[in-house]
Amino acid sequence: MKKSAIGIMAVMMLLLLAACGSGDSDSGSSGSGSKLDELKDKGVVRVGFANEKPYAYEENGELQGAAVAIAKAVFENLGVDEVDGKLSEFGQLIPGLGAGKFDVITAGMAISPDRCSNVSFGEPEIKYGEGLIVEKGNPMNLKSYKDIAADPSIKVAVMSGATEKDFMIREGVAESQIMMVPDIPASFSAVESGRAAVTTGTEMTIKMALESANNEKLEFVTDFEQPDIEGVPSYGAAAFLNGDDELREAYNEELKKLKESGEIAALIEPFGFTEENNLVENEITTESVCNGDNY
Repeated sequence: MKKSAIGIMAVMMLLLLAACGSGDSDSGSSGSGSKLDELKDKGVVRVGFANEKPYAYEENGELQGAAVAIAKAVFENLGVDEVDGKLSEFGQLIPGLGAGKFDVITAGMAISPDRCSNVSFGEPEIKYGEGLIVEKGNPMNLKSYKDIAADPSIKVAVMSGATEKDFMIREGVAESQIMMVPDIPASFSAVESGRAAVTTGTEMTIKMALESANNEKLEFVTDFEQPDIEGVPSYGAAAFLNGDDELREAYNEELKKLKESGEIAALIEPFGFTEENNLVENEITTESVCNGDNY
């Protein structure tokens, strides 16, 4: 009887352990199988935004901007009620995504072949060109990146992580001419102090930032000549971790609905964008931009 009881107890223990193991396995697969379900269960998504007006910025204690409005609309339609938005330096967005600080990053981030190997972009949300800010009166008559390249003594301030550095190098600007700074205010400060003669960034970003700064010592170059190179115009999109395919595709589906209904135009127009200049043509896809097929 003792041997029989011990045997029965041993079998029961094995069954219990097997059941526990099976439960742990199921839990693990559900946790790793669907990021979207996880976000729905939590009711909140952590989104990293570059602190760039008019894409994302803080006003009266609340996040505003075109990228913020799009992200909120998409995730609300996905059943994720709260967007926990965090403003970050542009150059810290992709590292922050990789480190798990964010579930998604956005704010007009340009799709580029290099970035396509590091993150998984959603479909394009908005398009834009480039711009220049110079000293009042534009004393050096700078109207293009080639003008900067033509004078090696010219220093240009560029926000860290921005695509403009690559654009300028391809237009002939020397690496030694480029001064990297953490954000837009720092780039304005560099020009105002004389440490740089010019700064560049996405057209709407630097134009609206200058208007907000109300800085009469600087001016926006209205007759800037857009570089005729791959990557211009730029197409901005949300970016996800490589492997978060279900979340990205669900985001894309809701984004497509916003485009088809015309709602995306209504979302971005309050921030200075226009349907004519900034909406993305239907034939432009993330795959085509990543492959460089549009240029």
